[in-house]
Amino acid sequence: MPYHLRFGEADPLRIRFAISPLWETHCAVRVLARPRQQGYHLPWLRRIAEAAAGVDLGPLQLLMPLRGHSPDFLYPPPIGPTATFEQEIAAVRETDPALVLDDVRRALAETPGAAGTAEGRRMLADPAGALARLAALLERAWAVLIEPEWPRLRALLEADVAYHSRRLAEGGLERLLSELHPAFSWAEESSTLTVDYHGEHVRALDGQGLVLLPSVFTWPDVVSGFDPPWQPTVAYPARGIGALWTEARDRTPEALARLLGRARADVLCALEEPAGTTALAHRLGLAPSSVSAHLSVLRAAGLLGSRRYGHQVLYERTPLGIALAVSQPDPD
Repeated sequence: MPYHLRFGEADPLRIRFAISPLWETHCAVRVLARPRQQGYHLPWLRRIAEAAAGVDLGPLQLLMPLRGHSPDFLYPPPIGPTATFEQEIAAVRETDPALVLDDVRRALAETPGAAGTAEGRRMLADPAGALARLAALLERAWAVLIEPEWPRLRALLEADVAYHSRRLAEGGLERLLSELHPAFSWAEESSTLTVDYHGEHVRALDGQGLVLLPSVFTWPDVVSGFDPPWQPTVAYPARGIGALWTEARDRTPEALARLLGRARADVLCALEEPAGTTALAHRLGLAPSSVSAHLSVLRAAGLLGSRRYGHQVLYERTPLGIALAVSQPDPD
């Protein structure tokens, strides 16, 4: 059943991309309870298994029905393109308890019996207390599940934003929306974005524009919605998830390592998506100063290009760099 987002005259000018550590935290909690979403994330699941076992995520998961409404106040659209988790959770804590009560009631109603559980009754009886407990639990989930991996995750998400921003500039809104996910379709005659999603819903953007939110842990789903007062938002799986948890060294051909040196070849091969120095250093287990030196040499050799994105410089392979990284068969 589709979700229809109707654009007005001003809305195409108010599309923005954003990245949300709070959203990734929420979706990571969901993945722990959804085997169908775990396929790409098994290395991560093994790494966090012991720590996650020490956190009772039940109250959050009670508000994550298989189908239907989840509380928007727990993961509102990002307040800016580079919002931190601390900024986002502070905004959650400021939610009106009346809005919390309505959101919790709707979410519990999606799962038979959920409202009658001890935790469900507790939330409904004291929405302000529920808000405080859920925000604290999200903070704990962030620290255990996401924060240790955030440089790797952020690099992938920023690379997705950079790629699709270029596609928007090159081909316009229709091309961008048609490429983001197979569940998206754009009707030019009615200026409507249709998302193949759970439930039938129509929402006019009314000049608010649209937030496009790449996500690691949303895969394989697209998530749309966010009722007023939240800005309309669509979360979609980011590009490159399949190689996210693969160590970069495992993808470096030996022939290329002999040609460039192991560390420099690892840097080149790790740039399947654009990334900054800090993210590459974290991914490769190298000092940022060493990675910076390798990037300078590779750029001077014509194998990399660079451009500024927000607060950092992103590096990406040139056609020559791509040719070297992907066409170096190892000898038998």
